[in-house]
Amino acid sequence: MKTNIGIAPEHTKETAAILNTLLADETILYTKTRNYHWNIKSNKFMFMHEFYEGQYTELADLIDEIAERVRQLGHFAEGRLKDYIKLANLEEQETTDDQQTQIKNLLSDHETLSRTIRNHIPQVEDKYKDVGTGDFLTATLQIHEKMAWMLRAHIE
Repeated sequence: MKTNIGIAPEHTKETAAILNTLLADETILYTKTRNYHWNIKSNKFMFMHEFYEGQYTELADLIDEIAERVRQLGHFAEGRLKDYIKLANLEEQETTDDQQTQIKNLLSDHETLSRTIRNHIPQVEDKYKDVGTGDFLTATLQIHEKMAWMLRAHIE
């Protein structure tokens, strides 16, 4: 049965494409954060290990919410790694155990996602008439801004 939520089908398709790209980027960021959690080497090891765990746990929840939003719009959420790699704007850097390098890499990704999401909000709300996804993206933007702020606090 097709979705009948007051948004034109071509608009839900465009919005779902934006969300699937975001889903790919979030998955790259989740994996990178998890990798750093496993490979941190610092005199603040336990603190950073737990800090990264808190961040990747929040990202895991966000990934699920993005996929569910795509489904609410009546489209399939991407779920294959090879599709994420094709869709993602974020890139993985070489593995590092240096705390400052890790933090700067993650901070850059959160700030990139914040800018990207901020640019999509007016498009989704005004062009595609999807205020629900606009609100969802606003909440997602706030999550990334907060995570970036927390990472920024650890830069020496």
